[in-house]
Amino acid sequence: NTLLSTEIYNGILKDSRPTCVMVSKELWDTVSPALADIDCIRHVIVIGDTPENTTNFDSFIKDAHALTPIEASGDELAFWLYSSGSTGLPKGVRHLHGSLQATSDTFGQQVLGIQEDDVVYSAAKLFFAYGLGNAMSFPMSVGATTLLLANRPTPDSVTDILESRRPTIFCGVPTLFAALLAYIDQRAGNITHNLRINTSAGEALPREVGERWNAITGTDIVDGVGSTEMLHIFLSNRPDDLVYGTSGTAVPGYTVRLVDEVGNDCAVGEIGELIVNGPSSAESYWNRREKSKSTFEGHWTRTGDKYEQTSEGRYIYRGRTDDMFKVSGIWLSPFEVEQAIVEHTAVLEAAVVPYRDDDDLEKPQAFIVLKTGKTEEDVSNIKEMVQEKIGKWKYPRKITIVPDLPKTATGKIQRFKLRN
Repeated sequence: NTLLSTEIYNGILKDSRPTCVMVSKELWDTVSPALADIDCIRHVIVIGDTPENTTNFDSFIKDAHALTPIEASGDELAFWLYSSGSTGLPKGVRHLHGSLQATSDTFGQQVLGIQEDDVVYSAAKLFFAYGLGNAMSFPMSVGATTLLLANRPTPDSVTDILESRRPTIFCGVPTLFAALLAYIDQRAGNITHNLRINTSAGEALPREVGERWNAITGTDIVDGVGSTEMLHIFLSNRPDDLVYGTSGTAVPGYTVRLVDEVGNDCAVGEIGELIVNGPSSAESYWNRREKSKSTFEGHWTRTGDKYEQTSEGRYIYRGRTDDMFKVSGIWLSPFEVEQAIVEHTAVLEAAVVPYRDDDDLEKPQAFIVLKTGKTEEDVSNIKEMVQEKIGKWKYPRKITIVPDLPKTATGKIQRFKLRN
């Protein structure tokens, strides 16, 4: 992951205990301080200009020879991915050889319908589970083309790629789609030359963002939910069966359930934790035995996401298990309040967390990022608007305007930082 801090790199290195570290010259100033107290590292290989006491990558491979491929079982350990850290420090998630093929056969084939003549552009990079499937395993499984870019995706750079390279599949995240809408405005006609499908994951796509994207571009965003633990998306809308504001239904090959605090199945309309059974589940967390036992329970993997199932069988995101809180004795979904807030024409992003009032009772407060050119006066009616949309007790008692929200490298909002 090229987007982390020195502190996080140091934590990952201490946790994984590698003997060799390979890093590009561009990241050296950030990574090198993280190596200082790691005794297990024997080799540091740098791609590009080589600092002192390191090995140059080109020199390292100059005399290399091809290795003979080995046969591996689908159940053998293949690779680790570190989680995004949306609820704290990243965890090492250990995946098997069969998992990449499983995600290609399920979401790649049965939802995307990826084919050899597709051109894929994933704003999510290869070091994320979402990006690994989008930009590597899915295209490779059918011989499609993938666009790989070194720079960080911004509204300007992404718009340029969509206009100049004309991908048929674009994979983004909710925060990027919202930022693109604020940027492209009337330029939208230029970005959809060959585009047949957009996907979104990382966190639930606000209904308002999906509907505005469709109105401006004429294309839909297929929203789904996945996780590092499941390697890719396992619950999703479909290109021909899409309802904004929901995460759709289980991807073929996966089974999902909603369970309460004691493991009983929830009735339709009740909020419960989403658990999933499917072929791409991770083997365990590295160095997290207790967390592994509480997450990977037999055939089922706990997601930590709270959902509600509708009478039509669709799933509506209600927040993380550690983000939910009670107001007036009733569970409140921060995401539901956030969705109501971002429907305001002046709001770009919002995050809702609890705070303790003068009576030491929990109440919702909102942190809001405004669209360019908008002021605090433009959102003076937020509280009243939320009360009208979703209920009088759910409105944010306090509102704070901020320039941006704390996020992981994948764009997930780090609400625990706002709570602190």
